[in-house]
Amino acid sequence: MNFLEIKDIADAKKRIANHINTTPVVSSSLLNNLLGHEILFKAECLQKVGAFKARGACNSIAWLIEQNNKPKHIVANSSGNHSQAVSWAATKFGIPATIFMAETSSKVKVQATKSYGAEVILCKTRNEADQKAMQTSEESGTYWIPPFNHEQVIAGQGTAAFEALQEIGNVDAVFAPCGGGGLLSGTYVATKALSPNAEVWGAEPLNANDAAISLRKKSIFHFDTMPNTLADGAKTLSVGDITFEYLKKLNGIYEIEEEKIIYWTQWLTHLLKLHIEPTSALPMEAAKRWLQKQAGSKKVLIILSGGNVDQEKNKEIWNSDFLSSTPSIS
Repeated sequence: MNFLEIKDIADAKKRIANHINTTPVVSSSLLNNLLGHEILFKAECLQKVGAFKARGACNSIAWLIEQNNKPKHIVANSSGNHSQAVSWAATKFGIPATIFMAETSSKVKVQATKSYGAEVILCKTRNEADQKAMQTSEESGTYWIPPFNHEQVIAGQGTAAFEALQEIGNVDAVFAPCGGGGLLSGTYVATKALSPNAEVWGAEPLNANDAAISLRKKSIFHFDTMPNTLADGAKTLSVGDITFEYLKKLNGIYEIEEEKIIYWTQWLTHLLKLHIEPTSALPMEAAKRWLQKQAGSKKVLIILSGGNVDQEKNKEIWNSDFLSSTPSIS
C-alpha cells in the first residue's frame, strides 16, 4: 500500500480552501490551569455542515473534477455527518446525490442531509445502507464517496490537523476521535510531517471499540449490529482496509466509557462556549489519561470533530449534572 504524504494533504487544502471554513484553534485558560497543561482545540464544530467531514467530501469531488472525471451522480452511506457533507459538497458542485442512511441515524442529521439537497433513502440497518450504496455506485456515471476508506477523503480530513499545526507549531501529542479512521489517518500524516516528534492517539467509545479490537487482533474486526453509544459519529461497524494500515502506526487508541463521554461533552461545552457533539468529547478524555502519565507540562492538540446533536441526545447528555465535578489531572 502506498501511504499518503504531506503533499497530498497540502494539495487537498489548496483544492478546498475556497469552499470550507478555516476553523479556529481555541483554548480554555481555566482548563489549562486545572490540568496543568496547554490544551488546544481545533474547532471543527464551526466547519461547514458542523463537522470535519466537509473537508473530505469536498476534496473528493474537487479532485474528481480536477481529474476531468466529474460524475453525473454521487452516492454515499453514513450515520450522519458524512451524509450531510456529501449532500452539501455535491450541491455546491452541481451534482445530484443520493445518501443511504440507517433508520437509527440522528434525526437532525437526516433532516440536515435532505436540506443540503440530496435524496435520502432510509434503510433498516447500517449494513443495508452500506450495501445499497455499493450497488448503486455500479450504475454508469455514478461515483461512491465512502465515509472514510478513500484516499481523497483521508487527505481532506487531514487538512484539519494540517491547518492547526501550521498555526500553533510543534506539539507533544495530537488526539482525534476514531470512527472509521479517516480523520485519524489524515491527522497522522499531517502530524508526522509538521510536528515529527509528536505522538498521535485515537479515542473511541468502549461500547463501539472495533478499531481497538482490530489492533489487538491484528485484523479488522466487524460488529454485526450497530453499537450503542452516544458518540454517533464513532459508531461504525468496522474500520476500512485503507484506514487500518494508518491506525497501526498510531501510538494507540483509548477506549472511553459513556459516562466520560457525557462528562466531557458537558465540560467542553461549558468551558469553550461551543456546541460540542459527544464524539468530540472522546479525545479530551484520552488526552487526560495520557497527560496523567507525563512528566512536566505538555502541549497537546485535540480535534473537536463536530457539533451536530439532536434533541433526544441533548436530553441524554444533560440529564445528569457533571459540571459539579471539576476537571483534574488525577
